[in-house]
Amino acid sequence: MMLRFGSIGGRAHAFFGDDRKPNAVDIERTLGLPADPMQCIGHWDELRSRIDELANSSARPVDLSELDCPVPRPSQLFAVGLNYRKHAEEMNSQTPSQPLVFAKFPSSLNSPTGTVTIVGDTCDYESEVVVVIAKGGRDIPVGEAWSHIAGLCAGQDVSDRGLQYAGAPPQFSLGKSRRGFSPIGPWVGDVREHPRRDTLAIGCSVNGEPRQNTEIHDMIFSIDKVVSFLSSIVELRSGDVIYTGSPSGVGHGMKPPKYLQPGDVIETTLEGVGTIINRCV
Repeated sequence: MMLRFGSIGGRAHAFFGDDRKPNAVDIERTLGLPADPMQCIGHWDELRSRIDELANSSARPVDLSELDCPVPRPSQLFAVGLNYRKHAEEMNSQTPSQPLVFAKFPSSLNSPTGTVTIVGDTCDYESEVVVVIAKGGRDIPVGEAWSHIAGLCAGQDVSDRGLQYAGAPPQFSLGKSRRGFSPIGPWVGDVREHPRRDTLAIGCSVNGEPRQNTEIHDMIFSIDKVVSFLSSIVELRSGDVIYTGSPSGVGHGMKPPKYLQPGDVIETTLEGVGTIINRCV
């Protein structure tokens, strides 16, 4: 049984059953662990070990619209650019020799069904696998990286391409950090034991039209390598969030480009974890 961890009303919950109409269990009331999601992530190993208690406790059915951002206040929010081979090709960029890392700002985080405010006429979608750290550290070996990971979320790295490419060098961090530009969720899915954790499919549609659909083995730098690389430079902390790059099919790479407009609905799905749905306004 996979642990699915998220937040409702600022309180940590576990989720079971249907992806669209799950049953929610309040973790503090059931296990006595911290109600605050950020503090609760620090008890990830205990959460994993007590999943049967959660699954067999009192639950209530909820709608995805009730869920908050599952990791509301990470101390660090990283992103990796050009981390899929086909995406690098569509952006006419060279394949990087090491992870191309930039910072997104936590104030851009959004809920699984939060609205995205479109600014200008060059806002783009980028479906991404989002990693949440459970146990921090420095110099984490690649072979131990998954033991430091709480789980994965589906995410959108919404990008204001006009702002991103306004100067030289590009403003990656600012162009991808407007309010609401970083929805993640619907929960943190513990895929550590998933038989396809390295080949999960990630993709999105806009207004029901498929735009992206790639298995994550097309990543240039795999999830464990990204975690290890970051920890060789900075100290990772419990609750940190890492966007691991977008696959091919972004609007900016189309001819002509297809950017987001108010009224568009972006549906992003990570196999084995779940779906987030974000309306543009």
